[in-house]
Amino acid sequence: MKTYLVGGAVRDRLLAYPVSEFDWLVVGETVESMLARGFRPVGKDFPVFLHPVTHDEYALARTERKTAPGYKGFEVYAAPDVTIEEDLLRRDLTINAMALDSDDRLIDPFHGQDDLNNRILRHVSPAFSEDPVRILRVARFAARYAHLGFKVAEETRQLMQEMVVKGEADHLVPERVWAEMCKALQETTPTAFFEVLRDCDALKVIFPEIDALFGVPQPEQYHPEIDTGIHTLMVLEQVSRLSAKVDIRLAALLHDLGKGLTPRSGWPSHHGHEKLGLSLLENFCERLRVPRNYKNLCLLVMQYHTHCHRLLELRADTLTDMLQAIFAFKHDERLEAFILACEADARGRTGFENRDYPQADFMRQAALAAKNIDTHAILHENNKGADIGIAIRKLRIAAIERFKQHYSATVKQITV
Repeated sequence: MKTYLVGGAVRDRLLAYPVSEFDWLVVGETVESMLARGFRPVGKDFPVFLHPVTHDEYALARTERKTAPGYKGFEVYAAPDVTIEEDLLRRDLTINAMALDSDDRLIDPFHGQDDLNNRILRHVSPAFSEDPVRILRVARFAARYAHLGFKVAEETRQLMQEMVVKGEADHLVPERVWAEMCKALQETTPTAFFEVLRDCDALKVIFPEIDALFGVPQPEQYHPEIDTGIHTLMVLEQVSRLSAKVDIRLAALLHDLGKGLTPRSGWPSHHGHEKLGLSLLENFCERLRVPRNYKNLCLLVMQYHTHCHRLLELRADTLTDMLQAIFAFKHDERLEAFILACEADARGRTGFENRDYPQADFMRQAALAAKNIDTHAILHENNKGADIGIAIRKLRIAAIERFKQHYSATVKQITV
C-alpha cells in the first residue's frame, strides 16, 4: 500500500510547530482493498478510513469537480489511477498541498515550502474559488500563524473577494461557520481571523453584526481609538492574553454589539447599548448554533460589563443583585469568566492596554464576602419560599456594605 503523510502534519513539521494529528493519503487502492486490510470506513462524502491499530485517518486519493453552489456541491472521484499530484492539486493552500512519502521525501509540486519560508498563505489553483469554506479556512490559518508573520497573498485575497461578490459566501451553513470560528478563537491571534474576513469583504456577509461596528464612533476621552470595530478587535486581543477559553473570548468579542444599533443622532455616546444588543446577540447565537453555555456568558457580559467597570461606585444592593444575576454565588468559574471578559474590555483601548483593573479583585472579594454569610438562622426561623430569598439578599447586602467600608478604609490608609 502506497501511503503519504499529508496536510497539516507536513506543514507543521516543516514549521517546527507542534503536530497533533496525522492524516495519511493512500494511492492505488480501492474501498474493497482497504476493508480487506482491516481499515474501518468513516467518511460520508468521500472514502476515509481509520487505521485498525493507530486509528489515524487514511483517505483514498481523489479529485473533485464542482457541480453546484456551496461547499457540498462536488462530485468526488476516488480510484486507483488518481495520483498524489492530482490529489494535492485539489487542496486549498500551497502550504497544505505537500506530502511526505514512506522514505520521508517531500512531494511539493506547488512550492508550498517556499511559501512557508516566505510566510505566505497562497491558494493552489483557481479551483480554490469553488469552495466557500476556504474563505473561512484561510482566515483561520491567519489566526493560527499571524504571530509567525504569515500574510494572505494579494492574489488570494482578491480571489476571496471575488467569491464574496459572486455570492459563494452566502452558501456557508451555520454549523460550519461556527466550527471554523470556534477553532479560530482558540488560536494564538484570533483577531487575524476577523481582519482577513473584513479585508475580503466577507465579514459583512458572514458576521454582519461585527462588521456593523466598524465606522461607529465612541467618545474619544474614554476610547482614544474611537472606532468601535477597532475597539472590539483590541478587546479580543486583550482577552486572548488573559484566557485561552473560547467562551470567554467570544463574550469579549461580542460584548458591544449593541453599539452597532445606536442611532447616528446619538453618536458618539451609546447610552443603553448593554440592553440594546441583547436581541441582536440572541439572534447571532441562534443563527450560528452557539452552545447555550457560551451564549449565556455572552449575554451576562453584554448586559453587565459597564456595571463591572463602575463597580467601586455601585451601592451594596446594586452590586449584590448584579452578583446574583451573573450566578457569582453558585459558580466560581462563571464569576471568573465574567471578570476576565470585562477586564479585557477595559484594557482594549488605545493607551489602556497595561492599566491595572482593580475592579477584578474588588469583585472577587465582594462575592466571597456575600457567599460567606451565615444562613442558619434564616433557615431555622420557619421562613418559606420567597421570604428565604429576601432574607438572604439582605444578609448579602449587609456583608458587601461591610466589605466596602473596610476596602475604602484600607485604600484611604494606603493613599495617606
